[in-house]
Amino acid sequence: MQFSFLGVMEKILRESGFAAIAADPKILIMLVIGCVLLYLGIVKKFEPLLLVPIAFGVLMANFPLTGILTENSGLFWFFYQGVEKAIYPSIIFLGIGAMTDFGPLIARPSSLLLGAAAQLGIFAAFLLALALGFPGPVAAAIGVIGGADGPTSILVASRLAKDYLPAIAIAAYSYMALIPLIQPPIMRLMTTKKEREVEMVQLRTVTKTEKIVFPIAVSILVILLIPDTAPLIGMLMLGNLFRECGVVDRLSDTAQNALINIVTIFLGLSVGCKAIASTFLTWDTIKIIILGLLAFMLSTVGGVLFGKIMYIVTGGKINPLIGSAGVSAVPMAARVSQVEGQKANPANFLLMHAMGPNVAGVIGSAVAAGFLLKVFGA
Repeated sequence: MQFSFLGVMEKILRESGFAAIAADPKILIMLVIGCVLLYLGIVKKFEPLLLVPIAFGVLMANFPLTGILTENSGLFWFFYQGVEKAIYPSIIFLGIGAMTDFGPLIARPSSLLLGAAAQLGIFAAFLLALALGFPGPVAAAIGVIGGADGPTSILVASRLAKDYLPAIAIAAYSYMALIPLIQPPIMRLMTTKKEREVEMVQLRTVTKTEKIVFPIAVSILVILLIPDTAPLIGMLMLGNLFRECGVVDRLSDTAQNALINIVTIFLGLSVGCKAIASTFLTWDTIKIIILGLLAFMLSTVGGVLFGKIMYIVTGGKINPLIGSAGVSAVPMAARVSQVEGQKANPANFLLMHAMGPNVAGVIGSAVAAGFLLKVFGA
């Protein structure tokens, strides 16, 4: 059989991805979205460790005719099983636990209340999503964005709202990156200058025994109460036990560095590969982006509001600004509290005080997610 050069070129072009894009322009829109996300991650540094692999996953998922998403054979289909089976988010929590010092929370247990109050956005956004017509499980997954906890948002979305996973994940990580822009105006609006100027007394020293017992006790109490929290709370506390027990330094180092970095790559690619035109380019995606922002803002409001209550109850000893750190973004939210406190009073050092609500927020968002999974999970 003879082939002419022009005939071969025509066949290649006819069966290429360019021809598929010409037949379905939505593919081109998704490729542009992927490039914009890469720009935000690389140039603007919006959560680059996750946004860059997510964005590249969006590109890969929308290149036509590759077969990488084909069930039981495509490369990215296999990657995504780590999300679907809750493996990647749980390992991320292992690393977070190994990197986190729960000392400030142990030193001031009342921080748990601030972390709980900052979950207001989760349930408020859940109700708003229901009002907008989203099914219960999808509304629950959207609400979790308010916890400012990317891995938890991904885990819940993978269980309850698979088709909405990319929009939920991108919203969650985008708003986490924008914490220094979103939270300060709310914090200043809700507090007086006198409240922001409050200097808090130094936290007590937490013993090594307390730090070892804490993750074990939390695991027993929380997981027995809400078994659906086991993947997140269990791995978070195991990572923290690695950190504090002092006999598994190599495991702690691996969890904090190599392991969490490797899994972050697979997690980002897996999330991005679900952002295909047919499910992503919808009005529901726009609604999710808006609801996610409202959820995050309301969580900040809830934390600061309860901080003001604690300010009144303690006779002015608690700076309400630390309440905003009750969202789960560690340690970024605590740093925002520190910055805003020093703007009001240069002698203010709120970072360690804000870390208590901040790590409480990690636990709180995982508990809220477990509760929603219990209610809406199969």
